[in-house]
Amino acid sequence: MNVVLRKYGNSTVVVLPPGVLRDLRIKEGQAMSLSTLDGVMTLVPKRRYSLDELLAQCDTKALPPADMALWEATRPVGQEAW
Repeated sequence: MNVVLRKYGNSTVVVLPPGVLRDLRIKEGQAMSLSTLDGVMTLVPKRRYSLDELLAQCDTKALPPADMALWEATRPVGQEAW
C-alpha cells in the first residue's frame, strides 16, 4: 500500500485508511508511542499501567537514594509547614 505524506499546520501527517486502523486494532485519538531506528518507524499503542503493576516493579528492600538523606536533613527556610 502506498501512502502520501501531507502538510497539516506545522506538521506532516500520513493518512491511514479505515482498513489499516481496523487490522492494527487502533482508532482515531488513541495515544501512540513512535520510535525510529535506522530509517524504520515503529508505532506502538501506549500502554496504561495500573498502580499495582507499577508497584510490582519496585524493589521494596532497596536502599533510598543517597541524596534523600540531604533532603531529610533540610530545615525550613520560609513559611513551609513541617
